[in-house]
Amino acid sequence: MIYADNAATTKMSEAAIDTMVKTMNETFGNPSSLYEVGQKAKEVLEQARADVAAVIGADPREITFTSGGSEADNQAIRSAAALGAKKGKKHIISSAFEHHAVLHTLERLRQEGFEITLLDVHENGIVLPEQVEEAITDNTCLVTIMTANNEIGTIQPVREIGEICRKHGVLFHTDAVQAVGHIPIDVKKDNIDMLSASAHKFHGPKGVGFLFAKKGIRLTNLIEGGAQENGKRAGTENVPGIAAMATAIREADSRMEAYAAEVSRKRDRLIRGLREIPHCALNGDERCRLPGNVNFCFEGIEGESLLLLLDDKGIQASSGSACTSGSLDPSHVLLAIGRVHDVAHGSLRLSLGEDITDEDVEYMIGAVKEVVEYLRSFSPVWRDLMAGKGEFIL
Repeated sequence: MIYADNAATTKMSEAAIDTMVKTMNETFGNPSSLYEVGQKAKEVLEQARADVAAVIGADPREITFTSGGSEADNQAIRSAAALGAKKGKKHIISSAFEHHAVLHTLERLRQEGFEITLLDVHENGIVLPEQVEEAITDNTCLVTIMTANNEIGTIQPVREIGEICRKHGVLFHTDAVQAVGHIPIDVKKDNIDMLSASAHKFHGPKGVGFLFAKKGIRLTNLIEGGAQENGKRAGTENVPGIAAMATAIREADSRMEAYAAEVSRKRDRLIRGLREIPHCALNGDERCRLPGNVNFCFEGIEGESLLLLLDDKGIQASSGSACTSGSLDPSHVLLAIGRVHDVAHGSLRLSLGEDITDEDVEYMIGAVKEVVEYLRSFSPVWRDLMAGKGEFIL
């Protein structure tokens, strides 16, 4: 079996599992308790906070632990909106290909009277800094642009966007769920005011994440009921999960350079091999993308059939975000970069991890070629295209 859906979730590392089990066995206390076992849990919690902060260049007091990236996105955006509304500023800028945790939150705010501007995305999957600057008005309270896209893997010019936001006195949030642990991030150098991350994207456990909020930003609570997380998120902390996340992020940070070089090499070979298939296209910029992300559209086929047949061949992949896998609609990300509906339906995302071998890459190239050819052999759309009854798009 070849697991090539690391953008959906990663396998927990052995070190993270060991940390989680050890913490459950030895440090089971409630970190809010004053007696010894509770205070030991508190020590583990605060050490994890320091470890996470160190990796992204933050102060530990700027880290709030959450249930994952979606909660962190919601809290960041809601907090900025509340701060803006107090100043009479109710305009938020984002992009059309953000994760739905961002887009759905923005839509709810639109219904509450906020003006939302969703920037168009260039066909290479990059949001241009000048687009952001042109969209900022005196009423803008927040810009939220993801660090790297979850479907096509394109890395955004976050540092430049953050610099523009600083110049105009506008808060800048970035959904870095796909980026943390895979590419270097420094919240100070990158001019980031708020950042969201999720442990299961970098070999940590599911159900754990964090929100970085620069000192001085008052967060709006999504969960009430206790004084945990410095009063910013009620509920007893998941100490074993948080400790495992800290182990995973330290691991990822220590091997990041070697990981990026090796996985990028395999990514590039996979891209070259798949490009040999007629009438296909790589989605997103070829170089400015996450090390393990490969996303293609193949004309004349349907993505779901492609995934099922690849699964029969032992390849586990996806057509886009796992959060929308039950939807029959084409990817909003692919539509945002200009792919038409028929082509967007024939998409494939292969997201590689360090355990993928060169032999795995060659096998995937051969398998995708075979399956695409097979599906096209009985596709009426492909038959019409080959007969000249329509024009190829790709």
